[in-house]
Amino acid sequence: MRLALDIVALVAGTALVVATVLSAVRSTVLPRAAQSRIAGTAVRAARTFFRLRAKRSTTYEERDRIMAMLGPVALLSMLGFWLLLLIAGYTLIFLAVTHGSLAAAIKLSGSSIFTLGTAADSRLGPSALTYSEAALGLLIVALLITYFPSIYNAFTRRETGVSLLQVRAGSPPQATTMLIRYHRIEEPSYRLGELWRQWEGWFTDIEESHTTFPILVYFRSPQSDRSWVTAAGTLLDGASFWASCVEHPQDPDVQLCIRSGFLALRRIADSFKVPYDPDPPADGAITISRQEWDAAMAEMEAAGMPLKADREKAWTAWKGWRVNYDAVLLLLARLVEAPPAPWVSDRSPIAALQGQARGRAARTASRPGRRRRRSPQ
Repeated sequence: MRLALDIVALVAGTALVVATVLSAVRSTVLPRAAQSRIAGTAVRAARTFFRLRAKRSTTYEERDRIMAMLGPVALLSMLGFWLLLLIAGYTLIFLAVTHGSLAAAIKLSGSSIFTLGTAADSRLGPSALTYSEAALGLLIVALLITYFPSIYNAFTRRETGVSLLQVRAGSPPQATTMLIRYHRIEEPSYRLGELWRQWEGWFTDIEESHTTFPILVYFRSPQSDRSWVTAAGTLLDGASFWASCVEHPQDPDVQLCIRSGFLALRRIADSFKVPYDPDPPADGAITISRQEWDAAMAEMEAAGMPLKADREKAWTAWKGWRVNYDAVLLLLARLVEAPPAPWVSDRSPIAALQGQARGRAARTASRPGRRRRRSPQ
């Protein structure tokens, strides 16, 4: 009976140690979006704690101060989870190898991982295990330390773009403000073409960095009224206006920028299992009403911008661009508790999901020879 228990403890402890090390490697070294359940659990626990604390806030500024600590604390909680699981795994291994008590196994494991040397075993097998645990503990800490520069380099690049957009689009950022300011500058087509190319690169950069290092999503901007999500939404709306509503020479850069943007947001959403329709119809429902769009067009027209005469066609084209990122943008804004901003964090993301669900149902019903599936309750 004791032998069977020792074998179970040894196998379980070894599996736990291997899973922990692989989680640390996936999260800090592997250059791709690889899911780690252990790291994800640590981040979700930290997020739940901070959201519960922030519920008591009466103002957004107070809520932002609380949520600003989420990213750093979640990062440290990952280290805590890894070390705790490593201790637990080696405790089971020591329990099986030394045939001692649980308390003695915990003491030996804790002493080994922190290289305290307060507990030891003179036998060769347990001694070798203590050295391996100490080495893995140091390895995990070293991996996290080397992880920090990559995190903050990516954060700095992201926030540089967000800060530059505030100069162009105001605070909170608005797509119409950005386009009107460029209109008042000489040669807006040339200058906006440069902007679209810069932000195509920005979107590509955040797609790579925020899927490789998902914790970056929760790192908030230094200023409470800024957010990478609201900046992305404003830029995409402005680019969609320029592509569909404003008279100008043919500009392929703006279309490439929009596509780069919504693909980046989708890849980031995939990392967090955020639901969205990957193939929405061009005439699908969006959360921007025609009245809101008309008001934006009137604002640009009053500023003297050369808008297209056929407003119905322009609305259809703009809506066809917005539907590609409408739901995912609003859901990411909810995920990161983004500051209030027009057309991004000022409306419910549930409406976007419901609109896309209705669109999928309509497409499914219109396909001949296929049975209509019931929506999940």
